[in-house]
Amino acid sequence: MDARRIGFYGLSYGGETAVRVPTLLERYSLSICSGDFNSWTRKVAATDERFSFMYTIEWEMPYFNMGNTFDYAEMTYLMIPRPFMVERGHNDRVARDQWVAYEYAKVRWLYAQFGLADRTEIEYFNGGHTINGQGTFAFLHKHLNWPEP
Repeated sequence: MDARRIGFYGLSYGGETAVRVPTLLERYSLSICSGDFNSWTRKVAATDERFSFMYTIEWEMPYFNMGNTFDYAEMTYLMIPRPFMVERGHNDRVARDQWVAYEYAKVRWLYAQFGLADRTEIEYFNGGHTINGQGTFAFLHKHLNWPEP
């Protein structure tokens, strides 16, 4: 194993973990969040969206005061200067594209402020709650110096 090339690529709850764990452990070189990057506060509390946690068995989320302090973008800020990517299927019923785009725009803006815009990306694809593996694999090749097949 090459300790300089450790990345985290997570789908769904793994995508959530890809935002939380690598931001705290500096040995991760990069992180990719698939099928989960979201406006978390709205996701947990909305009563007007069918995909809200208010309508699932996960309705009581034990994240004390998260909505008043930070959301996905703010957690992602802790990745800087390391590369970060979001993978988003247009038909993923976890959230709306607009929510994901809004939250990601804050990430892109901050990376750009530090001259690091080339280290963050979002890929939209025509699919659902799945790993697409197109732009994300290119991202891994680029940022981990991983040779193309």
